[in-house]
Amino acid sequence: MATQTTTSMRTSLQLGIYKVIDPFVKLLIKLGLTPNAVTSIGFVLNVGVAVIFIVGAEEGNRGDLSYVGWAGGLILFAGLFDMLDGQVARLGNMKSTFGALYDSVLDRYSELIMFLGICYYLVAHHYFLSSIFAFIALIGSMMVSYVRARAEGLGIECKGGLMQRPERVVTIGLFAILCGVLSQYLGGNYKLYIPGIRYHVFETISIFTVPIVILAILTNITAFNRLMDAKRSLMELDKNKTS
Repeated sequence: MATQTTTSMRTSLQLGIYKVIDPFVKLLIKLGLTPNAVTSIGFVLNVGVAVIFIVGAEEGNRGDLSYVGWAGGLILFAGLFDMLDGQVARLGNMKSTFGALYDSVLDRYSELIMFLGICYYLVAHHYFLSSIFAFIALIGSMMVSYVRARAEGLGIECKGGLMQRPERVVTIGLFAILCGVLSQYLGGNYKLYIPGIRYHVFETISIFTVPIVILAILTNITAFNRLMDAKRSLMELDKNKTS
């Protein structure tokens, strides 16, 4: 029941977003952009995200979190193109089987490249533990998509779960922006200590890294839940074949 409610809310939110972006989608169609071109633009923007993180690692100092904020803004902008390509295909009557494959492949590349930038930034500024969680989040993100693809290849639908790609993009993008903005007020090197505890319990970068830790946990839970859902469906199929 909870999964159905979440799916229903997600669908309603998507429909609301589509109403907002449809005029822009129609403009893209008039300009002659194909769904694959829109997908490619989103991929290039995600390469830009990685570049911002890498430049922030090489040129910025540990307390300068403005790069994180700018990268977050570009993550959300690039994520918009993930929605636009599908709408361009639907409204422009340009759906194709290869287009669906191309979209899925570039989505995976986009996410891998984004996490590459994040991990590079965190390692370069000595947030080693956070970089490990970012890598675990990457593993979970890939497995969420892989379990669905493999299950659908076996003939069953497997779309459930909380941390699908839109949720991942919005989570990382929003908290990256928030981290960059609040660092201007808190200071990039702000640390919160509690009396009696030797180490700080919070620092400004935590605004960005704590959601990544949560993402690392939830994506892998989502992948596991999808695997269990697929197992039940496949066992039911096998049972029907033998009965």
